[in-house]
Amino acid sequence: MSTVHQGPPDLGGRGGGWVALQFALLGLALLLGATDLSGWGEAYAGALRQIGVLLISAGVVVALLAVVGLGSSLTALPAPVEHGRLRTDGVYGLVRHPIYSALLLLVLGWCLLTSPRVLIPFALLAVVLDLKRQVEERWLDAAYPEYAAYRMRVRWALVPYLR
Repeated sequence: MSTVHQGPPDLGGRGGGWVALQFALLGLALLLGATDLSGWGEAYAGALRQIGVLLISAGVVVALLAVVGLGSSLTALPAPVEHGRLRTDGVYGLVRHPIYSALLLLVLGWCLLTSPRVLIPFALLAVVLDLKRQVEERWLDAAYPEYAAYRMRVRWALVPYLR
């Protein structure tokens, strides 16, 4: 008898399809930003570039804190690594999926730095990462009995103040 679950599909035994979608959208964002020579226009370019650099810098810091915080439990796949450990401290005490948050900061910063066309893969990436998060949380619930309490304590999944 198979288990029926609610929410997005796994897209592979460990969720590899979500990773492929994520990387395809990251690549598209890079490509669009690097090849769109029209950019934002001179009236907005200076201020938007400065904000973009700040967002990229924040994304790098969040990503580094999240990766270091996970240590040997780090994986790109939504399925947790075998014998991994649930992290609930540091940046994981503020948001449940800080690496996804960092990716969104990086792509939004890249968008502001380069081209409004990057808003398309940014929006799609936000949807894909939220769906991937739902799949991942299903597996985290199964792997870690304390995950439900953590999810209640740390209410923000990807972005602080947005649930």
